[in-house]
Amino acid sequence: MEWVERLNQSINYIEGHLTGEIEAEQLARIACCSSYHFQRMFTYMAGVTLAEYIRRRKMSLAAVDLQGGNARIIDIAEKYGYQSPTAFNRAFQAIHGVAPSSVKEEGVSVKSYPPITFQITVKGVEEMNYRIETKEDFRIIGVSAPLHQEIEKNFSIVPQMWVDAAANGTIQRLAGKMDTPPLGLLGVSACGDAEQWKYFIAVSTTKEKEDFEEYIVPASTWAIFPGEGTNQSVQYLEQRIVTEWLPTSGYEYANAPDIEVYLNPDPQNAKYEVWIPVVKK
Repeated sequence: MEWVERLNQSINYIEGHLTGEIEAEQLARIACCSSYHFQRMFTYMAGVTLAEYIRRRKMSLAAVDLQGGNARIIDIAEKYGYQSPTAFNRAFQAIHGVAPSSVKEEGVSVKSYPPITFQITVKGVEEMNYRIETKEDFRIIGVSAPLHQEIEKNFSIVPQMWVDAAANGTIQRLAGKMDTPPLGLLGVSACGDAEQWKYFIAVSTTKEKEDFEEYIVPASTWAIFPGEGTNQSVQYLEQRIVTEWLPTSGYEYANAPDIEVYLNPDPQNAKYEVWIPVVKK
């Protein structure tokens, strides 16, 4: 319950700073986790990314401001942190479907997105299997790509990495080097606050890295959840972990990478594990 309360405190912070700078790092500090984990939790629990939620709240208030007086569009744009009327117009139309200049006209419809509130909801009876393991640091090798600090900008990067790795033989080469647990193809989101965010397609190994990149996964305690189905079902499992298991588990996120372990990488018959780093509350 404390974890959910901290998320609601972060919402209160957003509400108090909609006309100022809102940094994911500050919200993460309120929630006592990394910026990456905060944004992932927020997206799964709210059903919308953090950046999009903030845009919706700002544009909701901007519409009210434009309806209620003689304020100039350029002043409203500046109030909500937009450096140019063009950027503000683009954001406003993306949310409301109309230009800000038309809002004063009678009968013009705009949208309102009220502040959200997080709460624990008991859902169904679908079981979740998991185990807790404490593991020393281990070495992985593979290929990586930098990730953006706003996670919504990464939604096209990671799937394309897997397509490219399958097409150019990288996955086959990595599979031949796998020799230490966890034994599977790994998708590693290394997104600590003190490092450049990267996503790795990799394996755990003691063999020579050759032209691959090397990374040391730090020693951590892991909550490990098995799953199977299509590769898309991984996201569903991760959503259940965040929305159903984590709030009442007695654990919270630790500052270490998230890992997907693909035991059978067939996209239509995948067997996998989701590893999330945790610390006891």
